[in-house]
Amino acid sequence: MNSGRKGLLFALPWIVGLGLFTLYPLVASIYYSFTHFSVLQAPKFIGIANYTEMATDGIFWLALWNTFVYAGLSIPLGLVLSLALAILVNSVKRGQVLYSVIFYIPELIPGVVAAIVWLFIFGGLLNGLLDPVFDAMNWVRRLFDPNLKELWRPPVWLGSTTWALPSLVLMGLWTVGQTAFIYLAKLQDVPQELYEAAEIDGATPWQKVWFVTLPMISPIILFNTIMSIIGAFQVFTQPYIMTNGGPDNATMFVPQYIWESAFVTMRMGYACAMSWILFLVIAVLTVLAFKISKDRVYYAGR
Repeated sequence: MNSGRKGLLFALPWIVGLGLFTLYPLVASIYYSFTHFSVLQAPKFIGIANYTEMATDGIFWLALWNTFVYAGLSIPLGLVLSLALAILVNSVKRGQVLYSVIFYIPELIPGVVAAIVWLFIFGGLLNGLLDPVFDAMNWVRRLFDPNLKELWRPPVWLGSTTWALPSLVLMGLWTVGQTAFIYLAKLQDVPQELYEAAEIDGATPWQKVWFVTLPMISPIILFNTIMSIIGAFQVFTQPYIMTNGGPDNATMFVPQYIWESAFVTMRMGYACAMSWILFLVIAVLTVLAFKISKDRVYYAGR
């Protein structure tokens, strides 16, 4: 047996696994999206009925809107916060490894455990810390209006249609350590002579970040942006456990609606159709990210 056949033999389990658990479900989902399929019965071809139904499905459009809002808030906030953490850690002369580990630890906590922890935080701990602050503000307001009746109170975070979605965004910022870790690795590759030249030219610390740091790490910014887009549009575990789409579908995201359609109402065909729409949304946003960054990303050697 030659080396080529031996290599193919060693790779065969992976090839079989890829075909059986990835390629086949991918192709099958395309077909099922054009069928009425309840899993318990054979699929029945119905053409584009699932897609036309989606156009008039109010819950789907609400879930899509919630997903876009969540992504629109969490992606830029996460990218900026993680970059700030990376720059801060990179500027520290001692203890970089310790700080990096501390920031990365939340990424190692399972999503279910993190959701339970944040349920406890939003369920009373956070408001317990905020109550004295609001009491102080109300005391100041009474100085100007002795007859004040409507007092300010901390919001009911996960029980409010206004605050539930921002609460999930806030919780998502807890795991920016992984993105910061990637930024940090790239920051340490930026040539120091560029900073020295900038200092000679009289650049301020902000100007060094804007004109030296950001261009040199722009490929990593693009990478983290794309990964953040993919992650934000696939968020499921924490919203499902913490709010289950509530209150009043304020935190219903497309992945959860897909799951409910597939495994609660047993409409696998409709779920497959929504999955492909979600895939197209992510693909379009990814292509747009590449297009927008085409002339803004610096690649060494080009």
